Amino acid sequence: MTAMSTSTSSTDLQALLGADADALLGYTAKAFPSEHLTLPGPDYLDRVFTDSDRNPTVLRNLGTLFNHGRLGGTGYVSILPVDQGIEHSAAASFSKNPAYFDPLNIIELALAGECNAVATTLGTLGLASRKYVHRIPFIVKLNHNAFLHVPNTYDQIMFGSVSQAFDLGAVGVGATIYFGSDDMDRELQQVTDAFAEAHQLGMFTVLWCYLRNSAFTKDGVNYEVSADLTGQANHLGVTIEADIIKQKQPENNGGYTAVGFGRTDPLVYDELTTDNPIDLTRWQVVNCYAGRIGLINSGGESKGDSDLAQAVRTAVINKRAGGMGLIVGRKAFQRPMAEGAALIHSVQDVYLDQEVTVA
Repeated sequence: MTAMSTSTSSTDLQALLGADADALLGYTAKAFPSEHLTLPGPDYLDRVFTDSDRNPTVLRNLGTLFNHGRLGGTGYVSILPVDQGIEHSAAASFSKNPAYFDPLNIIELALAGECNAVATTLGTLGLASRKYVHRIPFIVKLNHNAFLHVPNTYDQIMFGSVSQAFDLGAVGVGATIYFGSDDMDRELQQVTDAFAEAHQLGMFTVLWCYLRNSAFTKDGVNYEVSADLTGQANHLGVTIEADIIKQKQPENNGGYTAVGFGRTDPLVYDELTTDNPIDLTRWQVVNCYAGRIGLINSGGESKGDSDLAQAVRTAVINKRAGGMGLIVGRKAFQRPMAEGAALIHSVQDVYLDQEVTVA
């Protein structure tokens, strides 16, 4: 595999976006104007959290996150997440690059990529804490889907406690809720309690707001990534005081109407969104208290040579929609470390590029 550049110029960006370059970079949002949003920026914490109920230690730890790494001071974040060894099995996750069976290499990649933080398991950070806790902010992912049942089940259970995360020096905790799943109510209550405890101890909170229910697939279309359903998941996430929302970027819309459940409004589809991916992602931002809580999109699975172009495209859409950053894992760690770090840098370049503006 050819090594990637450590920076992405405007020319590179055009090339990576290909036929979509003009449509994405020149698009003006038509559905929900940016002036109605709270947007990322160097003063984001002052504008949003100083009037909140978050205590001074939470604010300090949020400041640690936002001021670390290559995007430090911009209001945007780049996080390396590696919990896929549980969610997708260690073999499926790390066989392409067995170096990452050694968890310390996960931290080294986050450092090489100059990320704002690393989000990974209690086991990984527990082994790495004394060596790395002063070098990069830690986010402990508290719950996981064990994925070792026959047949497969999707049930987030706690693998660690908030107090353990606090003891190893974490600045934040993360958790997943599978909205729409049979276990959603239990997960929602459990994560709500964990987030309240984390805030009491001074740690910020990150929620993976994922949809999971086979009923969300209708006529061969998976509406787990629809703008309307993911938007509502985001709204539930900010309601339990997630400080950052992690969400898959939408690929379609109309999950409510296609599946035929819940409540929505025709205005969502007629006036407040369009089919453009920037407008669809903006609907996710709108449902994060109109951007007061930051939206970071996930980078998705690794597909090989197209990873760089896909990650940069996702970053452009997220930034232009009013999002706060990208959380890239498999696309980075399933390749040699230097190439993984370069890919992360290329994503960061989108957020550093003043010519890539909010639509």
